[in-house]
Amino acid sequence: MKNIFKYIVLIAGVALCAVSCDKFLDTMPDNRTEIDSPTKVKALLVSAYPTRHYALFAELLSDDCDDNGAVVSNNSPGRYYEQIWNWQDITETANDSPDNVWTNNWGCIAAANQALEAIEELGGKDNPELSASYGEALICRASAHFTLVNLFCLNYNPATAATDQGIPYMEEPEKSLNPKYERGNVADVYAKIDRDVEEGLKYIGDEYNVPKYHFTRQAAYAFATRFYLFYQKYDKAIECANACLGSAPANLLRNYDEMQANYGNITDASIAYVSSDVKSNLLLQTNMSSMFAYFFRNYSGSYKRFGFNTKIAETEVFYAKSPWAPDGLTASGYRWRPRNYNSSNLHYTLLWKIPSMFEYTDPVAGIGYRQTIVASLTADEVLLERAEAYVLSGNYQAAVDDLNMWAKNFYVSPTVMTPASIQEFYAGVPYYTWIDPTSKRHLNPAFEIDSEGSVQEAMIHAVLNAKRIENFAYGMRWLDIKRYGIKIYRRFSDANAYIDHISDSLDVNDLRRAIQVPQRARDAGLEPTKR
Repeated sequence: MKNIFKYIVLIAGVALCAVSCDKFLDTMPDNRTEIDSPTKVKALLVSAYPTRHYALFAELLSDDCDDNGAVVSNNSPGRYYEQIWNWQDITETANDSPDNVWTNNWGCIAAANQALEAIEELGGKDNPELSASYGEALICRASAHFTLVNLFCLNYNPATAATDQGIPYMEEPEKSLNPKYERGNVADVYAKIDRDVEEGLKYIGDEYNVPKYHFTRQAAYAFATRFYLFYQKYDKAIECANACLGSAPANLLRNYDEMQANYGNITDASIAYVSSDVKSNLLLQTNMSSMFAYFFRNYSGSYKRFGFNTKIAETEVFYAKSPWAPDGLTASGYRWRPRNYNSSNLHYTLLWKIPSMFEYTDPVAGIGYRQTIVASLTADEVLLERAEAYVLSGNYQAAVDDLNMWAKNFYVSPTVMTPASIQEFYAGVPYYTWIDPTSKRHLNPAFEIDSEGSVQEAMIHAVLNAKRIENFAYGMRWLDIKRYGIKIYRRFSDANAYIDHISDSLDVNDLRRAIQVPQRARDAGLEPTKR
């Protein structure tokens, strides 16, 4: 589709006479590199990893952001940010916009497909020099499609997936100038991701110069855990999590004690969080991003207008009562504690995990781009995803064992939980309302769960709250809101930093839960997302 996919091969048309053309095009007509060796295939696959992340706009879409204009600078960071926070179709663009995430992921898919074609021409997956690249290309292709289908489509629902709008699933390089593609359906996209994951896991390897920026076997199994959890194949999610975490998962979790040496400085601390030396970091992703403006200390009050404030931290997340901290916590209860910023024009809470680096494109003029690094897959998250899969498959003791392992690693002195203690805790917590928020929401997932008040429902609340803390600033909360059918609101703070009113809400079946595909894709003929 014109302008949808970045990797389009353009060959100039040349009129030829019928004679003396034996030597025509003995060389390439442009500057393209022929992918004619295993080394070049590996080099091409570097382009199969995204350089744009959905974290910032997914955070803005979620309940992790209020309008704090009455407390911080009331100036808007820009029209794009207003549109995304208000769940509007996007007409503007930014480094972190859906438009760029869309384009960038299609570029990754194109690179993966080009690599797969080259592998086939060079002898195929059974060539020992190519088999690992074959597995890597399949996992990269699956991962990019997974990102796109979960952002630009409704969440996977087995009852409606066959009719819910999907995205095109690209399985070969695009070679025509203006091809037309159909969106298909979510069921078909998930089935093809499943196929690519199954095949890719058979061949994926570990031999990389910088392994934390590639799908190693461990990282591939981490992605597979997430995919099968979303696909509601809980036994397979647990199987993949076990393959990722091994027999001693506690040894893979983030070692906050080792990181304490960097704790006093936000720059050093954030860089330490995403270090390739950290065992928990399974896949790192560099991004051209403005995330730093939202998640970096004291940067421009206008960027804090839509964001995570201390009231959300106090009532729902970091300092709210929880089954691992029934009396609530202050920052000192954390091994890697949240930081609060409260003054006349600042009112927000951060975890130091988003580094900010500047890449100069013209050092003399002093211009360039802000870059950051995101730990896209971590062992800590895989542990919580396994806990969720255990809960949804009815193995509550295994789930609570994982929750206790996570809490022991993240908090200084957490309360040891049992399924009964978790149920008892949430029995005493009222359900969330926008004016009186708590950490307990009404759940309306597309899949069946036990009734409100049950052990299973209570343990789902515990897992979702733990994931909200663990994944803070990375956008995963938005995907859980979609999966569990959680109703959320657009809330406004008053001058005292209390919620004053709401302007909108996003109900369970609201079609705005699927982001509208970019205008350039619609202009090229792709069907718009239904509204």
